[in-house]
Amino acid sequence: MDLKTQRPRLVLASSSPRRLALLQQIGLEPDALIPADLDETPQRNELPRSLATRLASEKAQAARRVAETREGCAGAYLLAADTVVSVGRRILPKCELAEEAEECLFLLSGRAHRVYTGVSLITPKGAERRRLVETRVRFKRLSSAEIEAYLASGEWRGKAGGYAIQGLAGVFPVSLIGSYTNVVGLPLHEVASLMVGEGYPLFGSWGAAS
Repeated sequence: MDLKTQRPRLVLASSSPRRLALLQQIGLEPDALIPADLDETPQRNELPRSLATRLASEKAQAARRVAETREGCAGAYLLAADTVVSVGRRILPKCELAEEAEECLFLLSGRAHRVYTGVSLITPKGAERRRLVETRVRFKRLSSAEIEAYLASGEWRGKAGGYAIQGLAGVFPVSLIGSYTNVVGLPLHEVASLMVGEGYPLFGSWGAAS
C-alpha cells in the first residue's frame, strides 16, 4: 500500500538540499518544493532574531500563494525556514563572494556567534504557526592557512555566515550550545513538535522506514 496516499501532503518552501536532507532524515518526504524568491535584505535596525522570524513567515506566505495554484498542493502543510548568523547585533551575509566569506571567517575566528532559525508552518486550515530557535557556537582561532583552504573549497558559497557546519567547517567549532540541526538549517526537534502538534502524522511512517 502506498503510504504517500495515506498521509497529508507536505510542501517545503525551500530549494535547500540541506533542509530537504534533514526532513528526509526524520521520515518526511515533501510532495513539492516551492522556493520563495524574496529580498532578504534586513530592514533598518532589524535584529537578527526578528529577521529570521520575518523571512520564514514571508517565505511561507509567498509559497502558499504559489501552492494554491498548483494541482495537489492546495491545502497541504507548508513548511518554511530562514537561518541567520550573527555576531552581536551584526547580521552576517549569505555569502556569494569569496571576499564576503573571508570577512565572515576572520570575524568568527576565536569568538562566539549565534545562529537563529525562524520556522513557519502553515496548516491545511490556513493557520500559521511559528518558532524561533537559537544556537550559540564558538569557533577556534582560525589561521590564515585554514581560512584560505576553506575559501578554496567553495563550500561557503550561499551559506549564512560563510560556512557549513555539516561539511569541512565541522572542524572549526570548539563548543555548541543548543540545536546542531538548527545550525545546519532546520531545527528538527522544533519542526517535529510543531507538525505533530498541528496533527501531522509524522511517526506513522517510521515503521516502514526500514
